[in-house]
Amino acid sequence: QEVQALVASAMQGEAFRANYAKVKTEPGALWEAIEGVTGDTYDWPTSTYIAQPPFFEDFSLTPDTTSPAQPIGNARIMALFGDSITTDHISPAGAIKESSPAGQWLKAHGVAKADFNSYGSRRGNHEVMMRGTFANVRIKNLMIPPLADGSREEGGVTLYHSGDGQGGSKSEKMPIYDAAMLYQAAGTPTVIFAGEEYGTGSSRDWAAKGTQLLGIQAVIAKSFERIHRSNLVGMGVLPLQFLPGDSWEKLGLQGNERVDVIPPADLAPQSLAQVVIHRADGSQQQLTVKLRIDTPIEVAYYRHGGILPFVLRQLLAG
Repeated sequence: QEVQALVASAMQGEAFRANYAKVKTEPGALWEAIEGVTGDTYDWPTSTYIAQPPFFEDFSLTPDTTSPAQPIGNARIMALFGDSITTDHISPAGAIKESSPAGQWLKAHGVAKADFNSYGSRRGNHEVMMRGTFANVRIKNLMIPPLADGSREEGGVTLYHSGDGQGGSKSEKMPIYDAAMLYQAAGTPTVIFAGEEYGTGSSRDWAAKGTQLLGIQAVIAKSFERIHRSNLVGMGVLPLQFLPGDSWEKLGLQGNERVDVIPPADLAPQSLAQVVIHRADGSQQQLTVKLRIDTPIEVAYYRHGGILPFVLRQLLAG
């Protein structure tokens, strides 16, 4: 009753009318000082918080969605992961480390360390988020050899392999982002191998977006978390599942191999695909995996390069 009495005495309609009756004709100095945007397209500001993403670069209204699915050829392995790689491992939301690729990018753009904020606060800027992909300080890429005490190095690093892979290749440890940029510059696709429950944890769209922006074209795992699997397809990344009894450990992968992925020509949901492992000694090994494109609409998403170009084409066509 006391609260109701206070509300009745304080919340008077006349106060609102006095303050807002002329807001349309006399909005005030602060409103008038806001600069509007003109033109047909948005003039993106120079900002470290929001930037125009590259998801529609080279967009075409008439993509080839009827030809047989194309194989992923001569791919390099970006990472070998164990079980229960979470979406926070893939795309952390916490503090940005100064020595990380994202931290270095922010410093180069004049942002003081005290103003780095978090990955979650900068999710509107792909430059930060793609550098933060696989940058969790606790993630373990099992491609990196064990330390002297048998423990595993933590952090988003990989071994970048250059050369022909036939005895002439070299490896260099570096951040996953840096290796991804080198592979993309060379036109080399990349893949990831993982264990069970890949992508578990909270739904995080940047876990799939960042994967795609790093040029990773397929993830081959023992099992996937449901939403992350769908998000990978939605970003044009191929999810493939080992058949029971198979794993990258059983294959004896080291990370210096090259990989061919041969999907079924029609991309029929949950059909079988082939993976060919090319080892450094020249030997090959082929295995069958399950295509985890699970529904006909996901086939359409993948053929269009992801759900974003698919939806845009639908809107422009309708």
